[in-house]
Amino acid sequence: MRKVHISFAKQGDVLARPVLSANGSNLIGVGVKLTDRYIERLQSYGVDYLFLEDRHTTDIFPEEIVRDETRKKAIETVYKTMVDLTSSPSVKNKAISKDMGLTYQKIFSEILTDLTSNRGLMVSLSNLHVKEGYLFHHSVNVGILAGIMGMAKGYNRIQLTELGVGALLFDIGMTVFPDELWQKNTDFTGEQRERIKKHTEEGFNLLRKQFDVSLLSAHCALQHHERYDGTGYPRGLKQDEIHEYAQIVAIADVYDALTSPRPYRIGYSPGEAIEFLYANGNQWFNVELIKIFCSHIAVYPIATTVQLNTGQIGVVTALNASASHRPIVRIIQEPGGHPVYSAYEIDLQKQMNITIARTI
Repeated sequence: MRKVHISFAKQGDVLARPVLSANGSNLIGVGVKLTDRYIERLQSYGVDYLFLEDRHTTDIFPEEIVRDETRKKAIETVYKTMVDLTSSPSVKNKAISKDMGLTYQKIFSEILTDLTSNRGLMVSLSNLHVKEGYLFHHSVNVGILAGIMGMAKGYNRIQLTELGVGALLFDIGMTVFPDELWQKNTDFTGEQRERIKKHTEEGFNLLRKQFDVSLLSAHCALQHHERYDGTGYPRGLKQDEIHEYAQIVAIADVYDALTSPRPYRIGYSPGEAIEFLYANGNQWFNVELIKIFCSHIAVYPIATTVQLNTGQIGVVTALNASASHRPIVRIIQEPGGHPVYSAYEIDLQKQMNITIARTI
């Protein structure tokens, strides 16, 4: 299979991976043959990438650091929590659920089991979902990324659980706002942006009332918009004044937000997001944490379709651990749009004169 932007999909293409709905269920399943109408509907839902079957790439599969079953269960849990909160404003001044913390500890334990089993894999968060599901899928992605960071830092099980639960629930404060505000299809106005900033304190106030949620987990909600140089909110904390859990969640939050499509912009590539993080080292984020984070991210994930500076089109088949920006690429189209009779591979770590010009 290969991953391509939806603008390159055409009638007759066959889906190789499902597109997920807001709650994590399949919106369109594997094996569906696309029509122009399907493509238009998916575009209207905010889906910008698809995994398609291709005769040259039948043996290529994205490396999944967390199993689909685990991810779907986590998305369903986050979805239920947030939907219940938006429809039950009475929870604002009391605990949300008597066993919410335990539920999220169990969910993160399953994520952690998958991460431990796949230790060493470069991260590629390749799930595809509709725009209405962004908040729920984003929360799970942040939980996964934070877990990887915690493992890399050598956290013990208790620390990993505190971090993981806090990461999965870091944006829970968004539920105090009307749906149309946190599901809007355009960027925030100045007034809306100031209002939405309150989600950090609202989230903290919700979580700190939960007897089975650590206060350190609650601080992930409170401090994930604080910045290393003191320019963040709500309290303008800087450097070590910001708990390390919240610093980790902040990096994961920004990375996944950048690489996810939004209604008002396309998603950035992993490489572009990594450049953004480094550009803000020791300004927004601790540069040492950035280094740890980026050492686990695949710049060009397996199954990514790319165009080389030679004009050739190829699909990433394998990563080079010592140079993730120079993967092995299987050529499926020659310059000028000429198809290949038999696909062949180029190792960009050995062919230094050939570079990736863009992803497709």
